[in-house]
Amino acid sequence: MKSIKAVTPAEAGVYVRRFACWLAWIPAFAGMTVPVHAASPSVFIEDLTWMEVQQRVKDGATTVIVPTGGTGQEGPHMVTGKHDIVMRYAAGEIAKKLGNTLVAPVLPFVPEGRIYPPEGHMQFPGTMSLSGQTFAAVLEDVAASLKQHGFRRICFIGDHGGAQAIQQQVADKLDDKWHGQGVEVMQVSNYYYKNGQEAWTDSMGIKVKSPAVHGGHIETSELMALSPTGVRDGLRAVRSERDYKTTGAMGDSSQATAAYGKKYLALKIQAAVKQIEHDGE
Repeated sequence: MKSIKAVTPAEAGVYVRRFACWLAWIPAFAGMTVPVHAASPSVFIEDLTWMEVQQRVKDGATTVIVPTGGTGQEGPHMVTGKHDIVMRYAAGEIAKKLGNTLVAPVLPFVPEGRIYPPEGHMQFPGTMSLSGQTFAAVLEDVAASLKQHGFRRICFIGDHGGAQAIQQQVADKLDDKWHGQGVEVMQVSNYYYKNGQEAWTDSMGIKVKSPAVHGGHIETSELMALSPTGVRDGLRAVRSERDYKTTGAMGDSSQATAAYGKKYLALKIQAAVKQIEHDGE
């Protein structure tokens, strides 16, 4: 058995002083609180925790945007995710202007043409297409999920032409089905169809034929405003309808600018906000 070493008075004094120092820190630790992070101010559901989403809904954010983009060819000069990039930005700005509105993740797949044998944009690599039936089913399930979590106004907004008609059909169907439960579902069609982009182009004297065609002036300008690296500058050109078979693009993208793109985006956002606000009156 080992003997216990005696502690000298000097050593005992050291231990006492150390203990006294430790006791002195106790009030400081007692006053400390665990830092609590403020809830994210983002309007995007994917940026929030489930608790933050729940609280935002309780606080009045009962409007939600279901944005649809599309992964498909945009000619030789733009990346395939163009619609997703534009739609996420626009949806976020629309939500901020409306207030008490959140944004679901952008759906990156929409009808782009028959898969096999390929037609439309499916003739070009990188395009991913859904059948109309599949797209409608996805929209219904997403909307039902959001309804379950307490959202009372569900707004479909699409940046791709192939999504518009089906979104309208699903919105009408669900609005009729859920109207008695105090839930409204709407297709925000003015974002795409009645945004005033072509009229503004004419008013500015921009000499571009058919500015809104696929891969043309307006679409290229929008992407230049949001993601310049997504545009292959040296491949912008004036293209005819016949060029579509080999390039996937039409129209004149050579005169596109980021400054024009900012205006075109603002017009789409404004059109959507006005339609949603008017519908909610």
